[in-house]
Amino acid sequence: MKQEAETARDAPATLWDRTRQLASREILETALRLFTEQGYDETTIAQIAREAGVSQRTLFRYFGTKEDLLGGNQDRFGQVLTDTISELPTEAGVWEALRAGVAAVLNLHNSREQALERFRLLHNTASLRAGWLEKRLRFQEDLLPLIEARMDAATGSVNVKARAVIATAFACLDAATMTWVDNDGKGDIMDLYDECLAAVRG
Repeated sequence: MKQEAETARDAPATLWDRTRQLASREILETALRLFTEQGYDETTIAQIAREAGVSQRTLFRYFGTKEDLLGGNQDRFGQVLTDTISELPTEAGVWEALRAGVAAVLNLHNSREQALERFRLLHNTASLRAGWLEKRLRFQEDLLPLIEARMDAATGSVNVKARAVIATAFACLDAATMTWVDNDGKGDIMDLYDECLAAVRG
């Protein structure tokens, strides 16, 4: 079964798949441009559809919510995070595993400029911050059993320690991306993440 899944994943994309990917990318780029120019809350779905040259019905076939238009389906981020950590060797420690997951999620951005605009909008728009917090808490719960499995049960309550470690990693990611945005995209987010983590861990 695993081999079949890997074969399906490695199969070349069809013309239909490539067409959908191009249309999806164009809609995302249009949405990001309008969000940057006008503000997220001020931009309507109707405006994005019109600028992208598609109907609102077509737009919603690609993206389920307005939030998804900021950077694609955010559930995909959670899936990449859990998949990356699940696939690491068992000897990888919890901090190493979480760092690998964070790096994999950041690599989903098509460009440095795109990442900068997305994080700027995320950190400066109250409605987006609220939505991100809700999703982040769900991602943390999804990661809990994966991180618990990498912790030593002999050292005490694995559950509370795993929750603390995961929450710390996400807090460091937030601090790193906020600093990166304040610095107008200078430097590397993962370097900032490592600095944040070093400060917390002493």
